[in-house]
Amino acid sequence: MLINTKSLVISGALLTAATQPVQAADYKIDPSHSFVEFRIQHLGYSWLYGRFNTISGSFSHDPNAPEDNKISVEIDTASVDTNHADRDKHLRNEDFLHVRKFPKATFESIKFIGSVDEGVLHGTLTLNGVSKPVEIKVRKLGEGKDPWGGYRAGFVGTVKLVRKDFGMTYQLGPQSEDMELELGIEGIRRK
Repeated sequence: MLINTKSLVISGALLTAATQPVQAADYKIDPSHSFVEFRIQHLGYSWLYGRFNTISGSFSHDPNAPEDNKISVEIDTASVDTNHADRDKHLRNEDFLHVRKFPKATFESIKFIGSVDEGVLHGTLTLNGVSKPVEIKVRKLGEGKDPWGGYRAGFVGTVKLVRKDFGMTYQLGPQSEDMELELGIEGIRRK
């Protein structure tokens, strides 16, 4: 029986590569595949949805040591978009986001508690000039090669905020004190 040593070497190399653990890596947030969306009750009758169209940042992800994961996100507050020009103009003024004075909102993680698949990201959110600790529930969506020769990882996170904690006291009714945020973050691994 003849053994093709070339095939054995290639098969062995592929098997070794497939069983190698994924290593820690740094990622740049892909702004065209990431989002920060929010929703808030409108008078207790319905939900008002919106998003910030311009975000940037980076994160480190280590599937073998998730406690070392960290993220830094920057949001252009003037990019707020609720699909209604007059409302967006109001959201940009001093009643809410005061974008002239505070053009950026940021989130900087401090620690992550959980598994490789889900957990809680602790950090500081700075919004409307106010910095507060927040806890974001995070779930990993997946990671792997993309069709363009890169490597990507994606996560989704949710957090509920109290508007007045961030200096937004404009009266919208008792049902509208809280605001829910969802962050969908996809990153491209740096080479």
